Amino acid sequence: MRDKELALETLGQIEEAATKIINRFEPIKQVSDFTDISAGIDKMDAICMMMIVIGEALKNLDKITEGKLLSRYPEVDWKKAKGMRDILTHHYADINAETVFFTCERKIPQLLYTIRKIKKDLE
Repeated sequence: MRDKELALETLGQIEEAATKIINRFEPIKQVSDFTDISAGIDKMDAICMMMIVIGEALKNLDKITEGKLLSRYPEVDWKKAKGMRDILTHHYADINAETVFFTCERKIPQLLYTIRKIKKDLE
């Protein structure tokens, strides 16, 4: 790996963003919590921004590690995680609250666990 310190820093950015998502999502119990009140819409917007951060950082991590690190951890669909950033960035008006809810509930906890495992393995 070219730059271990830069990889660890990038992993830290991903970990921080995923933690923020989990914390912001904690009071959300159903999709309508995102859509029915202004505070829920704001929360979904903030979560989506952190998903963009994660996707961008994952793309950078692939560059730093020449695409060799993430492939060692197949428990996360890295292509979809990076693709979510593209969808959020380029088609934000079409974002589906159900997709964001599902991602927060089912995908982000596994991603966070795996990122922490990668960090530990690198350190």
